[in-house]
Amino acid sequence: MRRADRLFQIIQILRRSSRPITAQDIAQELEVSPRTVYRDIADLIGQRVPVRGEAGFGYILDDSFDMPPLMLTPEEIEAAVLGAQWVAGRGDPALASAARDLIAKITSVVPEKLRPFIAHPATGVPSWSQTPPDGIDLALTRLWIREGRKIALSYRDEKGAISQRVVWPVILGYFETARMLAAWCEMRRDFRHFRADRIVSAQFLDETHGQRPGELKQRWKRSMEQQRKH
Repeated sequence: MRRADRLFQIIQILRRSSRPITAQDIAQELEVSPRTVYRDIADLIGQRVPVRGEAGFGYILDDSFDMPPLMLTPEEIEAAVLGAQWVAGRGDPALASAARDLIAKITSVVPEKLRPFIAHPATGVPSWSQTPPDGIDLALTRLWIREGRKIALSYRDEKGAISQRVVWPVILGYFETARMLAAWCEMRRDFRHFRADRIVSAQFLDETHGQRPGELKQRWKRSMEQQRKH
């Protein structure tokens, strides 16, 4: 993680908490050492970010640190919170954390009179069952989708047979019981869908497939439409 990204993430961690957060807790979430967090906190304070606290006690972000106000309607707020709640429950760890950060960020920037729409929304998502663990790094997969790079998969089908595939990742799908990767399969020369929990291993290749992500996604969509017609 780049240092600038790490500083931003520390601010987000502090923003979403109403109690002091220790350097150890921050370090564990960011997968760095507490010493690194102490240096980063000192840098943030040096940049006049209002972080209060001290080593051993914990840190908290002062209420004076804010973003420009958002002009959102109550319905827009509920829509954003509802979507974020769904992702927090069904998304992979990186997206789930981002969804929680989004709710905290919205809470911090909307006017006080609109905050009850976040704390006590009139809509909600139903309870969900725990999805099986993924066999692939989905955060890295999203990056490979954006960069148009190939992934080599070792995949176990529903009968337990394992095959080796090189795929062009298109899009990730999040369902009730599993997460899915849609991709062009070089072996099948067609689009295929791979359950993330059945992926035994994944190698993220430097090789690009030569298709722009938007064009590849349009090809996939047309393929899905043709299948529905049949």
